[in-house]
Amino acid sequence: MTLNFAFLDRYWFLFVDGAMLTLMLSAFTVVFGTILGVLIALLRLSKRWYLRFPAQAYIEFLRGTPILVQIFFIFYALPQLGIRIPRVPMFGPDFPRFASGIIALSINSGAYVAEIIRAGIQAVDKGQTEAAHSLGMWHILTMRKVILPQAFRNILPALGNEFVVIIKESSIVSVIGIGELMFRTATVYGNSFRYFESLIICALIYFVMTFSISRLLGIMERRLRTGD
Repeated sequence: MTLNFAFLDRYWFLFVDGAMLTLMLSAFTVVFGTILGVLIALLRLSKRWYLRFPAQAYIEFLRGTPILVQIFFIFYALPQLGIRIPRVPMFGPDFPRFASGIIALSINSGAYVAEIIRAGIQAVDKGQTEAAHSLGMWHILTMRKVILPQAFRNILPALGNEFVVIIKESSIVSVIGIGELMFRTATVYGNSFRYFESLIICALIYFVMTFSISRLLGIMERRLRTGD
């Protein structure tokens, strides 16, 4: 078999556009998934059962069902119930698809991030909480000023791994027609019939993105541990 990458002269911009959209999807998912994960983790640790039970049910359900089902549910099933994502002219006609992909990836990631954060919070010595309370700090202030900063340093490797997973899992939103990297790759090999070469380029782009994120997170982790 002879490798032939001549088709890149004609289709290289599709890989670039797909990679940019993949990074955009991942960035929004990381932000919203982390915010959601923090909230769910705090509810999961609540002493009140009516707060703890829904959070635990959310985590178990989202982790126990395929993300593909969740994407289809948000994009296809919710509109049948009258819940539709409105079109925003300034973002183009594909905004509902893009928003559906972000929502699905974020709520799925939020369940995993919540467990990571919960484990990080519980790993912090309880004496830290007691010391903060003895100084008159409220529970929310204790979490924000004392517990979460220490927990973040402990969970950074696991959180970084989740971010890398998000980049790879974002490829699944191609099933609802979002033009991310995998969708664009399918377009290229559908037009050029160079399946092997197209998938090699796609895999290399994913590797560059995930490897770069891993290296950046490694540098951040080393800097945070400098004072240990």
